[in-house]
Amino acid sequence: MSTLARALFAALVIATFGAFFLAQRLKSSEPRISALGVEGLLSPNQDGRRESVRITFRLRRADRIDVQIVDRDGDAVRELASGREVDEGEPVLLRWDGRDDRRRRARDGTYRVRLVLRREGRSIILPRNIVLDTTPPRPRVVSIGPDATKVPRPELLPRPDGRPAEIRFFAPGRRPSVEIWKTDGRRPRLVTGLKIEGEVSPLGDGVAYWDGTKDGRRVSPGTYMAVVRSRDQAGNIGRSVPRRVLEGRARRGEVLRGRGGITVRYLAAQSPLVPVRAGEEFTVAVDARQQTYNWELRRVGARDPVLRSRRSKGGALTRRTRPRWESGLFLFEARTRDRRVTVPVPVDDRRDNRVLVVLPATTWQGRNEIDDDGDGLPNTLDRGVPVRLERVWAGDGLPVGVAENEAPLLARLTAQGLRYDLTTDVALANGQGPKLEGHRGVLIAGDATWLTEEVRRQLRAFVARGGTLASLGTRSLRSEVRQTQRRLLDPTPVGRTDLFGARLDPVARRPVNLTILDDDERLQLFAGGEGLFADVEAWEATRSVGPEARALSTAVTEDTNRPVIVAARYGEGLVIRTGIPGFATRLGSDPASAELLGRIWTLLRTG
Repeated sequence: MSTLARALFAALVIATFGAFFLAQRLKSSEPRISALGVEGLLSPNQDGRRESVRITFRLRRADRIDVQIVDRDGDAVRELASGREVDEGEPVLLRWDGRDDRRRRARDGTYRVRLVLRREGRSIILPRNIVLDTTPPRPRVVSIGPDATKVPRPELLPRPDGRPAEIRFFAPGRRPSVEIWKTDGRRPRLVTGLKIEGEVSPLGDGVAYWDGTKDGRRVSPGTYMAVVRSRDQAGNIGRSVPRRVLEGRARRGEVLRGRGGITVRYLAAQSPLVPVRAGEEFTVAVDARQQTYNWELRRVGARDPVLRSRRSKGGALTRRTRPRWESGLFLFEARTRDRRVTVPVPVDDRRDNRVLVVLPATTWQGRNEIDDDGDGLPNTLDRGVPVRLERVWAGDGLPVGVAENEAPLLARLTAQGLRYDLTTDVALANGQGPKLEGHRGVLIAGDATWLTEEVRRQLRAFVARGGTLASLGTRSLRSEVRQTQRRLLDPTPVGRTDLFGARLDPVARRPVNLTILDDDERLQLFAGGEGLFADVEAWEATRSVGPEARALSTAVTEDTNRPVIVAARYGEGLVIRTGIPGFATRLGSDPASAELLGRIWTLLRTG
């Protein structure tokens, strides 16, 4: 290398180092600002607290400035001002809402303010940090006692010993609180707040107690959840349960962390899901919370009980049915001084009748709002979570839909002296009770939404070989579930097609009249009627009967000609859908519905 080249290289190195140290000196020199104010915490999470930070200062000398938010690496995230002329002593007020130049929310972390004084050639990093924090604390319910158990279950109130539920929790942050929410029904609702006992530890451990009352009065029976809240320094509110869950927007299949479940129960009973054979014993488990109770058993549609007893105590109650009882749905009613519960007991006489009535016990239990795992939410198939088969019945005891579907239907059949065999879809899945074989018709008595693949296969084969099936419910035969000895697992959402391939629309709740569009001359489904089903308040239209079926008879909406009552040929057999929610409740007041049921029954008996 020549002498000149060496000299130029040395000069370049010296200039580079000089520029570097000059820049550092300018950046680290005493800032020419005063009245600096930078709020340190920012939490732009749309809760109304700390949604933006204020940045204020004054210049000691007039200048043209740029103001930027930079991250820990010095990279610009947001430009708050560019080329702004500021006079000496003029107050500058800027705000940052936590978003970058693309209006996206910046990541949680530490940020600084960079001030560029263009005329002085200075770049100043203001000495105060901005902490962007949108992550709420994560409180949780650790346990609910006082009994310790490794099996996930809710705490049950009232307790026989009178002790309250002991809610132990972990709540990092400030101002912890404990709330009780009722979670069964259409959507959760806040019931009461609890007093925290003593001081919460520096780590966030605390305890609260609940005796199942609000303002000194007992709350209604049902499923409850203890929810813990706390707030961090940035103002973020954390809950032991996601806010969307408390707003009724739990995700399908979601199981909550923690053990926040409390069940309040004063009187409840658990009855068999498999039909009892006439003349054999049946067992109903009654939980009366150590109170005595009276009970009776009566057949649906009958006034007088067939069995009764007074001053019984809780536990497993076993009684024997009478050999001469005919198939039917019986109701077991237990009463304490101020409570009453009624649960179903199916009975079959095993007399080889031509028609087999199937009760949708899988759907009954699948919609029974009982908390199995102690997370504070009811375990139901609609939620997409596992469900125990053997559970007490919630509320007044009657499964959802029985009062509108199965009870009035079976009462009508009894009043008309119509004989049938009786089973449940749970029994069919287990291979217990009457089988499909040997019957000419099968009547699905209510909303049989979920069926196991085995039962679905049996029903398809029964119809394909020439049997007649009538479904009087809606949302029926459209979802699958896996059944083990103890639980219902892996429920699918309610599908658009049923097990025969028919494509069905959601239930429309708009009053219409139904008129007969077609009626096969051999079938004569609507024979004897006046051709009009008036004032149908809700209906489920059949968009198509399926690729393997052929429509024979239909009654359609009077204004839009949408098929609702449909009979279709499937294989060698017949499938009939009434498509009217609560169809059985119309039987006593609507002659056309009564005539239709009579014709359906004839087709079921003759096949």
